[in-house]
Amino acid sequence: MNDWPEGWSGDNRGSGYGRGSASARPESARVMRQVRRGATPPPGPGSSAPPYGAGVPQQPSYTDGQGHGDGYDSGYNTGQVYGGGGGQGPGRQVRDRPAPDWRRRIKWTAITVVTVLVVTTVGTYFWADSKLNREVDLSKVIERPGAGEGTNYLIVGSDSREGMTADQKKDLHTGSAEGKRTDSMMILHTGDNGSTLISLPRDSDVEIPSFVGSESGKKYPGTGRHTKLNAAYAEDGPELLVRTIEHNTGLRLDHYVEIGFAGFANIVDAVGGVEMDIPQDIKDKKSGADFTKGKQTLNGEEALAFVRTRYALAGSDLDRTKNQQKFLSALASQVATPSTVLNPFKLYPTMGAGLDSLIVDKDMGLFDLASMFWAMKSVSGGEGTSMNMPISGSVGGNLKWDDAKVKKLVEELKNDEKVTVSGN
Repeated sequence: MNDWPEGWSGDNRGSGYGRGSASARPESARVMRQVRRGATPPPGPGSSAPPYGAGVPQQPSYTDGQGHGDGYDSGYNTGQVYGGGGGQGPGRQVRDRPAPDWRRRIKWTAITVVTVLVVTTVGTYFWADSKLNREVDLSKVIERPGAGEGTNYLIVGSDSREGMTADQKKDLHTGSAEGKRTDSMMILHTGDNGSTLISLPRDSDVEIPSFVGSESGKKYPGTGRHTKLNAAYAEDGPELLVRTIEHNTGLRLDHYVEIGFAGFANIVDAVGGVEMDIPQDIKDKKSGADFTKGKQTLNGEEALAFVRTRYALAGSDLDRTKNQQKFLSALASQVATPSTVLNPFKLYPTMGAGLDSLIVDKDMGLFDLASMFWAMKSVSGGEGTSMNMPISGSVGGNLKWDDAKVKKLVEELKNDEKVTVSGN
């Protein structure tokens, strides 16, 4: 009895199923269904299961005698089974990724960077503007000279100890005097013909003119009284100082800037110190100065001692004003360097220290302040002129200005001409 299916014989068993025969047809029991992975919910009561089970797709028929249906490609011939290789596997679609649009990316990157810069700049401006102490009202100054060409700043260093602790006063050798007096005074002129920085010795002999009290509003008539220039500040503050300088020079002052001891030292420390070439050995117990000749970087405490020293200098107050000019110009140059301006970790502390300690007039803006610093930087760079007010001698222990030279100097400044007058 032949146990083989119809049409099969023992003679052709060698070419039967399992031995690579191309004509053999597999038994239906040997065909394995493809089962979709994942749990299939059981059928509900009374429902009949689909022929192939829930979630199991119907399998293709095998009609080519080799166990393959029409159009079936197992992928074995190309090494693409299970998505392997670089081709497309069964049921899988591979699409080409589009090339990146670099123009679009660059455009949006640029827009983002510009937006961040604009927001940062605007925010910094309003932050800095809000920190300016606009305490001086120049509208209270009476009988003012006419305005000239260019801009004139009165820069004042006061001996104010406001906000300083006992240890700071000791470290900075400031003493503990109450109130405040002017320790240095300079006129900075900016215009089309360069910048000019003129120091006004605090012992200058000047006439106190008629004025209106900055606090009382009361008018005080002039009596022809002469005194030292720094006495005007001590008597009625910045407004009387401006009134006195304008009366004795005929030059209108457009802006006022003042800084105290502590603020000065804080700015120097915030900027990381200022390099100075000290022309001689200096030792002064009153200011705390103790320097050897040569280049060195001064911190805040040392810088304050340097600009306050006068008893150890041959020219006393006149030599001190020259040192003050050199240092302030060097400080402005240090603040304006890329290492400060482009470094937010140095720029913002420097701006904060400066703006917190400056006292300016009510019309002073940030652009005016920036213009002042750039002008001082140009003086230190040799593009401007620095000088003392011309002195002709002394009267009553005070320094008397050279009237003829002062008149010529003021004319050149008012007309924004190149300064030809020399000072002491």
